[in-house]
Amino acid sequence: MIFEPRDPTPCTTPLGDAFIFYIKTNGLAENDEVTVILMDGGEVKHMTTKQIKIWHNDTYEIKKKA
Repeated sequence: MIFEPRDPTPCTTPLGDAFIFYIKTNGLAENDEVTVILMDGGEVKHMTTKQIKIWHNDTYEIKKKA
């Protein structure tokens, strides 16, 4: 199944900050495939959920580390 967030979700990746474009589930609760668009340059990359972290969300008190 593919999940596409309604709004672009900012995240951090080993390659820099990005937006989550869509998530493809593998039927397990971990290591789903995530397609992101890098903020610097717009490159599309594929990663696993283990490689990304949500960038910032006040509702859940998630703060981007400086």
